Amino acid sequence: MSQHKQVVKMNKSYTVLISLIVALGGFLLGFDSAVISGAIKGITTYFEMTDAMLGFAVGCVIFGAMAGNLMAGPLADRFGRKKVLIVVAALFAISATWSALATDYTEFIIARIIGGVGIGGAILIAPIYIAEIAPPKLRGSLVSFNQLNIVIGISVAYFSNYFLVNYGDESWRWMLGVEAIPATIYFLSLFTVPQSPRWLILKLNKVKLARKILQKIGGEEYAEITVMEIQRGLEKKEKKGRLTDLFKSKYATIMIIALGIAFFQQITGINAIFYYAPTIFEQAGGSTDSSFLQAIVVGLTNLVFTLVAIWLIDKLGRKPLLLIGSGVMTVALLMATMAFNNASYEFKESSLRKVDDYQIYVALTELEGKRYSSQKVLFEEVREKLTTQQFLDFKRNQVTNFIDINATLVLIAILLYVAAFAISLGPVMWTLISEIFPNRIKGIAISVVGFFNSLVSFSVTQIFPWELTNLGPTWTFAIYAIFSAIAFLFVRRFVIETKGKTLEEVEDLLIRT
Repeated sequence: MSQHKQVVKMNKSYTVLISLIVALGGFLLGFDSAVISGAIKGITTYFEMTDAMLGFAVGCVIFGAMAGNLMAGPLADRFGRKKVLIVVAALFAISATWSALATDYTEFIIARIIGGVGIGGAILIAPIYIAEIAPPKLRGSLVSFNQLNIVIGISVAYFSNYFLVNYGDESWRWMLGVEAIPATIYFLSLFTVPQSPRWLILKLNKVKLARKILQKIGGEEYAEITVMEIQRGLEKKEKKGRLTDLFKSKYATIMIIALGIAFFQQITGINAIFYYAPTIFEQAGGSTDSSFLQAIVVGLTNLVFTLVAIWLIDKLGRKPLLLIGSGVMTVALLMATMAFNNASYEFKESSLRKVDDYQIYVALTELEGKRYSSQKVLFEEVREKLTTQQFLDFKRNQVTNFIDINATLVLIAILLYVAAFAISLGPVMWTLISEIFPNRIKGIAISVVGFFNSLVSFSVTQIFPWELTNLGPTWTFAIYAIFSAIAFLFVRRFVIETKGKTLEEVEDLLIRT
C-alpha cells in the first residue's frame, strides 16, 4: 500500500517537473515582454529614435508574435511540440544576445522581431504540450501555471532592470542581454522532456513509445486507458474546422464574444502600462531610480492578483470577474486622468538647474517664474523658443523637472488598474475562449483570436509614445478609461457565464441552429 502511494507521488513529481520545464517558456514570454520598459531611454538616445521609431521598436515584438502565432500551430502538428519549443528557446536566446549587441536601428528591430516569433510560439505551444502531457486531475493547475509563469517573468524583468539601470553608460544592453541566461537554460532543459504522447500516436502512430511515456507519468493502468482514449479519438476522424467556418452564422455569438474580449483585453492599455511603466512614473515627476522601483511594485501587484484570479475563477465565475475588473479599471484610469489633468508646471530657478542641455536651459530661462495649468498651453509656448529637436528632447526628458502632480495618486491608480486587469481580462480571456469554441473549430479559432489580440496589442504599443508626447498623459489615460467603460457594457450585454457548465452545455447556449 505504501509502495503504491510512493509510485503515485513519484509519477506526480515527474509530471510537475516536465510541466515546470516547459512552462519556462511562459517565464521567457513575460520577461521578454516587460524587459524593454527599462531600456526605453537608453535605446531612444543611442539609436536617435523618433516617437514613431520608438513605438515600432517596442511594438515590433508583437508583430513577430503574430507571425509566431500563425506558424507555431502547423509546425507543432508536423514536427512535434517539443521540437518547436526547442526552436522557441533558441529564438529567445538569439534575440536577447543580438538586441544587446546591436549597433544600428535595423539590426535592433530584426533582433526584437526574432524574440517576438518566440513569444508567439511559446504562448500557444507551451500550454498545449502541458495539457497533453498532464493527467486530467492535474491538468487545470499545471496549465494555469504557464499563465502564472508569464506574470513571474514580467516581475523578474522589472527587478532585473532596477538592479541594472546604473550598470554603465549603456545599461540597456545588459538589461536586454541578461535574458539569454534563462533562454539557454530553457533550451538545454527541453532536451530532457519527452515528446507529447498524444502527438506520437496521432501523427506518427508510435503507440509503444507513447505508452512508455504515459506509464512513467501515471502507471500501466493510466497508460492503457489514455492510449485507448487517444485511439478512439483517432477513429472518429472528426473533420477539422476551416477558416471559413468561423464566419458561419451559427458561430456568430461565439465570435462576437471571443473577438470582443480579445479586443478589450489590449485596447484598454495593459501592454502600454507594462512596456512604459518607468516612463509613466517619470512623467509623474519621479526620478529614474524611483520610477524603476515603482515599476517593480506594478509587477508584484500583477503577480499577487493573478494568484487571486486563479483562486476565484471557479468560485465567483468568469463574468463577475470581468465585470468587477473592467469596472475597477475604468475608475482607476479616471483617477490617473484626474491626477494628470490637475497637474501644473512651474519654472522655478531650482527646476531650471536640472535641465541637462545648456542651450535648452538658456532658452527656458525666459519662462522663469511662470506657471501653467495645462500641458497643451505649456507645449505651445515652449515650442516657440526651441528648435524641433530641442522641443522633442524637452517633451521626452525635461518636462518632468517642472511638473507638480499628486504622484501618489498616479501610483495608486496604476496599481489599482493592474490589480483589476490581473483578476479579469488578463487570465479570464484565455480561459473563456478555451471553453466557448466547439472542438471542431477550436484550433483554428484560437489561432485567429490570438492573432487579432496580438494585432490590437501591437497597435496600442505603437501609438502610445506618440499619445504621451502629442496628446499628453491626461488624454491618453482618458481614452483608455472610455474603452474600459465600453468593455464593462460589452461583458454585461454579450458574455455568458461558463462556470459549472459542461462544454456541451456551453455549446448549446451559444451555437445558433
